[in-house]
Amino acid sequence: MIFSTLEHILTHISFSIVSIVITIHLITLLVDEIVGLYDSSEKGMIATFFCITGLLVTRWIYLGHLPLSNLYESLIFLSWSFFIIHLVPYFKKQKNLFNLNAITAPSAIFTHGFATSGLLTEMHQSAILVPALQSHWLMMHVSMMVLGYAALLCGSLLSVALLVITFRKLIRIFSKSNNFVNDPLSFGEIQYVSERNNVLQTTSFLSSRNYYRSQLIQQLDLWSYRIIGLGFIFLTIGILSGAVWANEAWGSYWNWDPKETWAFITWTIFAIYLHTRTNFKSVNSAIVASMGFLIIWICYFGVNLLGIGLHSYGSFTSISN
Repeated sequence: MIFSTLEHILTHISFSIVSIVITIHLITLLVDEIVGLYDSSEKGMIATFFCITGLLVTRWIYLGHLPLSNLYESLIFLSWSFFIIHLVPYFKKQKNLFNLNAITAPSAIFTHGFATSGLLTEMHQSAILVPALQSHWLMMHVSMMVLGYAALLCGSLLSVALLVITFRKLIRIFSKSNNFVNDPLSFGEIQYVSERNNVLQTTSFLSSRNYYRSQLIQQLDLWSYRIIGLGFIFLTIGILSGAVWANEAWGSYWNWDPKETWAFITWTIFAIYLHTRTNFKSVNSAIVASMGFLIIWICYFGVNLLGIGLHSYGSFTSISN
Protein backbone atom coordinates (compact mmCIF):
# COMPACT_ATOMS: atom_id res chain seq x y z
CA MET A 1 0.00 0.00 0.00
CA ILE A 2 2.83 2.38 0.89
CA PHE A 3 4.68 1.66 -2.36
CA SER A 4 1.50 2.08 -4.39
CA THR A 5 0.78 5.45 -2.77
CA LEU A 6 4.38 6.61 -3.28
CA GLU A 7 4.24 5.55 -6.92
CA HIS A 8 0.98 7.47 -7.36
CA ILE A 9 2.49 10.62 -5.80
CA LEU A 10 5.66 10.44 -7.94
CA THR A 11 3.59 9.96 -11.09
CA HIS A 12 1.51 13.07 -10.41
CA ILE A 13 4.52 15.15 -9.39
CA SER A 14 6.48 14.20 -12.53
CA PHE A 15 3.49 14.89 -14.78
CA SER A 16 2.95 18.29 -13.14
CA ILE A 17 6.61 19.26 -13.56
CA VAL A 18 6.59 18.09 -17.19
CA SER A 19 3.52 20.27 -17.84
CA ILE A 20 5.31 23.29 -16.38
CA VAL A 21 8.47 22.57 -18.41
CA ILE A 22 6.40 22.33 -21.61
CA THR A 23 4.88 25.74 -20.84
CA ILE A 24 8.34 27.24 -20.26
CA HIS A 25 9.62 25.82 -23.55
CA LEU A 26 6.63 27.29 -25.40
CA ILE A 27 7.30 30.69 -23.83
CA THR A 28 10.95 30.58 -24.92
CA LEU A 29 9.78 29.87 -28.48
CA LEU A 30 7.50 32.91 -28.53
CA VAL A 31 9.88 35.42 -26.93
CA ASP A 32 13.62 36.01 -27.01
CA GLU A 33 15.79 33.58 -25.09
CA ILE A 34 15.73 34.33 -21.38
CA VAL A 35 18.50 32.81 -19.28
CA GLY A 36 16.30 32.53 -16.22
CA LEU A 37 13.63 30.58 -18.08
CA TYR A 38 16.25 28.25 -19.58
CA ASP A 39 17.74 27.52 -16.15
CA SER A 40 14.27 26.89 -14.73
CA SER A 41 13.41 24.42 -17.48
CA GLU A 42 16.68 22.55 -16.95
CA LYS A 43 16.04 22.33 -13.20
CA GLY A 44 12.56 21.05 -13.98
CA MET A 45 14.08 18.39 -16.24
CA ILE A 46 16.43 17.30 -13.45
CA ALA A 47 13.56 17.15 -10.93
CA THR A 48 11.48 15.09 -13.37
CA PHE A 49 14.40 12.71 -13.93
CA PHE A 50 14.71 12.02 -10.21
CA CYS A 51 10.94 11.55 -9.93
CA ILE A 52 10.99 9.01 -12.76
CA THR A 53 13.97 7.25 -11.20
CA GLY A 54 12.11 7.06 -7.89
CA LEU A 55 9.00 5.81 -9.71
CA LEU A 56 10.93 3.01 -11.43
CA VAL A 57 12.74 1.98 -8.23
CA THR A 58 9.50 2.00 -6.23
CA ARG A 59 7.70 -0.08 -8.83
CA TRP A 60 10.69 -2.43 -9.03
CA ILE A 61 10.63 -3.05 -5.26
CA TYR A 62 6.85 -3.35 -5.22
CA LEU A 63 6.61 -5.82 -8.12
CA GLY A 64 9.84 -7.73 -7.50
CA HIS A 65 11.12 -7.33 -11.08
CA LEU A 66 12.31 -4.57 -13.37
CA PRO A 67 9.16 -2.65 -14.43
CA LEU A 68 9.14 -3.49 -18.14
CA SER A 69 6.15 -5.81 -18.35
CA ASN A 70 3.71 -3.62 -20.34
CA LEU A 71 3.53 -0.59 -22.62
CA TYR A 72 3.12 1.89 -19.76
CA GLU A 73 6.25 0.68 -17.96
CA SER A 74 8.33 0.56 -21.14
CA LEU A 75 7.28 4.12 -22.02
CA ILE A 76 8.32 5.29 -18.56
CA PHE A 77 11.69 3.57 -19.04
CA LEU A 78 11.97 5.09 -22.54
CA SER A 79 11.36 8.60 -21.19
CA TRP A 80 13.91 7.92 -18.41
CA SER A 81 16.43 6.98 -21.12
CA PHE A 82 15.66 10.22 -23.01
CA PHE A 83 16.25 12.21 -19.81
CA ILE A 84 19.68 10.56 -19.34
CA ILE A 85 20.72 11.52 -22.86
CA HIS A 86 19.41 15.04 -22.29
CA LEU A 87 21.20 15.59 -18.99
CA VAL A 88 24.65 14.34 -20.05
CA PRO A 89 25.67 17.68 -21.69
CA TYR A 90 24.17 19.62 -18.77
CA PHE A 91 26.17 17.83 -16.09
CA LYS A 92 29.34 17.93 -18.22
CA LYS A 93 28.91 21.72 -18.55
CA GLN A 94 29.52 21.54 -22.28
CA LYS A 95 27.76 24.62 -23.60
CA ASN A 96 28.44 23.69 -27.22
CA LEU A 97 26.13 20.70 -26.76
CA PHE A 98 23.20 22.66 -25.35
CA ASN A 99 21.81 22.99 -28.90
CA LEU A 100 21.24 19.25 -28.83
CA ASN A 101 18.76 19.75 -26.00
CA ALA A 102 16.32 21.14 -28.56
CA ILE A 103 16.00 17.53 -29.76
CA THR A 104 16.33 15.54 -26.53
CA ALA A 105 14.13 17.71 -24.29
CA PRO A 106 10.89 17.44 -26.35
CA SER A 107 11.48 13.69 -26.79
CA ALA A 108 11.75 13.17 -23.04
CA ILE A 109 8.90 15.54 -22.18
CA PHE A 110 6.28 14.25 -24.61
CA THR A 111 7.10 10.57 -24.06
CA HIS A 112 6.71 10.92 -20.31
CA GLY A 113 3.67 13.17 -20.72
CA PHE A 114 1.96 10.54 -22.87
CA ALA A 115 2.83 7.72 -20.46
CA THR A 116 1.44 9.57 -17.41
CA SER A 117 -1.42 11.44 -19.09
CA GLY A 118 -4.09 8.94 -18.10
CA LEU A 119 -4.49 7.36 -21.55
CA LEU A 120 -2.73 4.24 -20.27
CA THR A 121 -4.40 4.16 -16.84
CA GLU A 122 -5.50 0.55 -17.23
CA MET A 123 -1.87 -0.52 -17.62
CA HIS A 124 -0.66 1.14 -14.43
CA GLN A 125 -1.52 -2.00 -12.50
CA SER A 126 0.99 -4.64 -13.55
CA ALA A 127 -0.41 -8.16 -13.90
CA ILE A 128 1.38 -11.38 -13.00
CA LEU A 129 4.11 -12.12 -15.51
CA VAL A 130 3.38 -14.84 -18.04
CA PRO A 131 5.72 -17.86 -17.72
CA ALA A 132 7.80 -16.79 -20.74
CA LEU A 133 8.64 -13.48 -19.01
CA GLN A 134 9.59 -15.01 -15.67
CA SER A 135 13.28 -15.03 -16.50
CA HIS A 136 16.43 -13.14 -15.58
CA TRP A 137 16.71 -12.28 -19.28
CA LEU A 138 13.81 -9.83 -18.90
CA MET A 139 16.07 -7.16 -17.43
CA MET A 140 18.88 -7.71 -19.90
CA HIS A 141 16.88 -7.97 -23.11
CA VAL A 142 14.16 -5.38 -22.65
CA SER A 143 16.34 -2.73 -20.97
CA MET A 144 18.94 -2.97 -23.76
CA MET A 145 16.25 -2.74 -26.44
CA VAL A 146 14.58 0.32 -24.90
CA LEU A 147 17.91 2.07 -24.29
CA GLY A 148 18.77 1.32 -27.91
CA TYR A 149 15.45 2.74 -29.11
CA ALA A 150 16.00 5.93 -27.09
CA ALA A 151 19.52 6.53 -28.41
CA LEU A 152 18.58 5.69 -32.01
CA LEU A 153 15.53 7.96 -31.90
CA CYS A 154 17.58 10.90 -30.59
CA GLY A 155 20.33 10.32 -33.12
CA SER A 156 17.79 10.04 -35.94
CA LEU A 157 16.15 13.32 -34.93
CA LEU A 158 19.55 15.01 -35.03
CA SER A 159 19.95 13.70 -38.57
CA VAL A 160 16.51 15.06 -39.48
CA ALA A 161 17.58 18.48 -38.14
CA LEU A 162 20.77 18.23 -40.22
CA LEU A 163 18.73 17.56 -43.37
CA VAL A 164 16.39 20.49 -42.68
CA ILE A 165 19.29 22.95 -42.24
CA THR A 166 21.17 21.57 -45.27
CA PHE A 167 18.21 21.66 -47.65
CA ARG A 168 17.18 25.13 -46.50
CA LYS A 169 20.68 26.31 -47.40
CA LEU A 170 20.49 24.63 -50.83
CA ILE A 171 17.05 26.15 -51.54
CA ARG A 172 18.33 29.65 -50.72
CA ILE A 173 21.37 29.21 -52.98
CA PHE A 174 19.18 27.88 -55.81
CA SER A 175 16.68 30.75 -55.51
CA LYS A 176 19.48 33.36 -55.52
CA SER A 177 21.06 31.81 -58.62
CA ASN A 178 17.69 31.89 -60.43
CA ASN A 179 17.24 35.57 -59.61
CA PHE A 180 20.69 36.35 -60.97
CA VAL A 181 20.05 34.46 -64.23
CA ASN A 182 16.66 36.06 -64.80
CA ASP A 183 18.00 39.62 -64.42
CA PRO A 184 18.81 41.45 -67.72
CA LEU A 185 22.53 41.82 -68.42
CA SER A 186 22.58 45.61 -68.56
CA PHE A 187 20.67 46.01 -65.35
CA GLY A 188 22.93 43.41 -63.79
CA GLU A 189 26.03 45.40 -64.68
CA ILE A 190 24.57 48.67 -63.39
CA GLN A 191 23.39 46.94 -60.22
CA TYR A 192 26.83 45.42 -59.71
CA VAL A 193 28.52 48.84 -59.89
CA SER A 194 25.98 50.64 -57.70
CA GLU A 195 25.73 47.95 -55.02
CA ARG A 196 29.36 46.91 -54.86
CA ASN A 197 30.00 48.77 -51.63
CA ASN A 198 26.94 47.26 -49.95
CA VAL A 199 28.03 43.77 -50.95
CA LEU A 200 31.48 44.32 -49.48
CA GLN A 201 29.96 45.50 -46.22
CA THR A 202 27.71 42.48 -45.87
CA THR A 203 30.28 39.90 -46.97
CA SER A 204 31.72 39.45 -43.47
CA PHE A 205 28.26 39.02 -41.99
CA LEU A 206 27.23 36.40 -44.54
CA SER A 207 30.50 34.52 -44.24
CA SER A 208 30.20 34.39 -40.46
CA ARG A 209 26.60 33.23 -40.80
CA ASN A 210 27.62 30.46 -43.21
CA TYR A 211 30.47 29.54 -40.85
CA TYR A 212 28.14 29.06 -37.87
CA ARG A 213 25.68 27.12 -40.03
CA SER A 214 28.50 24.89 -41.21
CA GLN A 215 29.67 24.38 -37.63
CA LEU A 216 26.14 23.47 -36.55
CA ILE A 217 25.81 20.94 -39.37
CA GLN A 218 29.13 19.35 -38.40
CA GLN A 219 28.07 19.22 -34.75
CA LEU A 220 24.73 17.63 -35.59
CA ASP A 221 26.45 15.08 -37.83
CA LEU A 222 29.08 14.22 -35.21
CA TRP A 223 26.66 13.74 -32.33
CA SER A 224 24.11 11.95 -34.47
CA TYR A 225 26.87 9.50 -35.40
CA ARG A 226 28.00 9.05 -31.79
CA ILE A 227 24.52 8.60 -30.32
CA ILE A 228 23.38 6.24 -33.09
CA GLY A 229 26.60 4.25 -32.66
CA LEU A 230 25.83 3.87 -28.95
CA GLY A 231 22.23 2.95 -29.66
CA PHE A 232 23.32 0.39 -32.26
CA ILE A 233 25.46 -1.34 -29.61
CA PHE A 234 22.51 -1.46 -27.20
CA LEU A 235 20.22 -2.76 -29.95
CA THR A 236 22.71 -5.48 -30.92
CA ILE A 237 23.07 -6.63 -27.31
CA GLY A 238 19.26 -6.57 -26.94
CA ILE A 239 18.71 -8.70 -30.04
CA LEU A 240 21.40 -11.22 -29.09
CA SER A 241 20.14 -11.56 -25.52
CA GLY A 242 16.59 -11.87 -26.86
CA ALA A 243 17.70 -14.71 -29.13
CA VAL A 244 19.21 -16.59 -26.18
CA TRP A 245 16.06 -15.96 -24.14
CA ALA A 246 13.87 -17.14 -27.04
CA ASN A 247 15.84 -20.39 -27.23
CA GLU A 248 15.22 -21.00 -23.53
CA ALA A 249 11.52 -20.09 -23.69
CA TRP A 250 10.45 -21.35 -27.14
CA GLY A 251 13.23 -23.74 -28.17
CA SER A 252 14.44 -21.62 -31.11
CA TYR A 253 16.84 -18.67 -31.37
CA TRP A 254 14.84 -16.93 -34.12
CA ASN A 255 11.21 -17.33 -35.20
CA TRP A 256 10.59 -14.43 -37.63
CA ASP A 257 7.45 -13.18 -35.90
CA PRO A 258 6.55 -9.49 -36.59
CA LYS A 259 8.48 -8.09 -33.61
CA GLU A 260 11.66 -9.99 -34.42
CA THR A 261 11.39 -9.19 -38.13
CA TRP A 262 11.06 -5.43 -37.56
CA ALA A 263 13.86 -5.51 -34.96
CA PHE A 264 16.07 -7.08 -37.63
CA ILE A 265 14.96 -4.45 -40.17
CA THR A 266 15.80 -1.71 -37.65
CA TRP A 267 19.23 -3.23 -37.01
CA THR A 268 19.87 -3.48 -40.78
CA ILE A 269 18.86 0.15 -41.44
CA PHE A 270 21.26 1.50 -38.84
CA ALA A 271 24.03 -0.85 -39.94
CA ILE A 272 23.62 0.73 -43.39
CA TYR A 273 23.72 4.17 -41.73
CA LEU A 274 27.02 3.42 -39.99
CA HIS A 275 28.50 2.11 -43.23
CA THR A 276 27.22 5.11 -45.20
CA ARG A 277 28.43 7.58 -42.57
CA THR A 278 31.92 6.08 -42.70
CA ASN A 279 32.28 6.06 -46.49
CA PHE A 280 30.06 8.82 -47.91
CA LYS A 281 28.83 12.36 -47.22
CA SER A 282 26.90 13.13 -44.05
CA VAL A 283 23.75 14.04 -46.01
CA ASN A 284 23.48 10.52 -47.43
CA SER A 285 23.78 8.92 -44.00
CA ALA A 286 21.33 11.44 -42.53
CA ILE A 287 18.70 10.33 -45.06
CA VAL A 288 19.17 6.72 -43.96
CA ALA A 289 18.90 7.72 -40.28
CA SER A 290 15.70 9.66 -41.02
CA MET A 291 14.20 6.50 -42.52
CA GLY A 292 15.34 4.65 -39.42
CA PHE A 293 13.34 7.04 -37.23
CA LEU A 294 10.08 5.78 -38.77
CA ILE A 295 11.25 2.15 -38.68
CA ILE A 296 11.94 2.35 -34.93
CA TRP A 297 8.42 3.56 -34.15
CA ILE A 298 6.96 0.77 -36.30
CA CYS A 299 9.10 -1.76 -34.44
CA TYR A 300 8.45 -0.38 -30.96
CA PHE A 301 4.87 0.84 -31.20
CA GLY A 302 3.29 -0.07 -34.54
CA VAL A 303 3.83 -3.83 -34.37
CA ASN A 304 2.04 -3.88 -31.02
CA LEU A 305 -1.16 -2.75 -32.75
CA LEU A 306 -1.27 -6.12 -34.52
CA GLY A 307 -1.17 -8.15 -31.31
CA ILE A 308 -0.04 -11.29 -33.17
CA GLY A 309 3.01 -13.55 -33.09
CA LEU A 310 5.13 -14.83 -30.24
CA HIS A 311 5.31 -11.28 -28.87
CA SER A 312 1.51 -10.95 -28.75
CA TYR A 313 1.78 -10.35 -25.02
CA GLY A 314 3.71 -7.26 -26.09
CA SER A 315 0.53 -5.52 -27.25
CA PHE A 316 -1.35 -2.77 -25.40
CA THR A 317 -2.17 -5.10 -22.56
CA SER A 318 1.32 -6.34 -21.75
CA ILE A 319 4.99 -6.02 -22.59
CA SER A 320 6.47 -3.77 -25.27
CA ASN A 321 10.15 -4.59 -25.79
